[in-house]
Amino acid sequence: MYKKLFKRVTDFCVIFIALGVLFAPLLIITLWLYFANKGAGVFFMQERPGKNGKIFKVIKFKTMTDERDVDGNLLPDAQRLTKVGRFVRSTSIDELPQLINVLKGDMALIGPRPLLPQYLPLYSKEQARRHEVRPG
Repeated sequence: MYKKLFKRVTDFCVIFIALGVLFAPLLIITLWLYFANKGAGVFFMQERPGKNGKIFKVIKFKTMTDERDVDGNLLPDAQRLTKVGRFVRSTSIDELPQLINVLKGDMALIGPRPLLPQYLPLYSKEQARRHEVRPG
């Protein structure tokens, strides 16, 4: 209990300070992406399994537009990736909104990276225990 509480309090304090320090750059990047994504939004949310397999929505910066061809199908990723998005991805800035997930308690600052839900059945019992997920 003490370890879990200490880890959560530490995560919260570190992230709270980090978000305070990073507020201005994150705001600039958010505005930059807003205009570069041509109205497609700034954030991308994706379902991921957390502790005990509980699904939550991980938050990332959106680095692609929602441009479609004449048939209404999304263009290939390479065509939708913006110049700003390429920079944001190459510097891993697109991962910074996940700090909000840590602040909310969905993720921990240190621990396994949550994979996509479709990978849960591929975990062995030992892997699931080690990563604190429970296959469906």
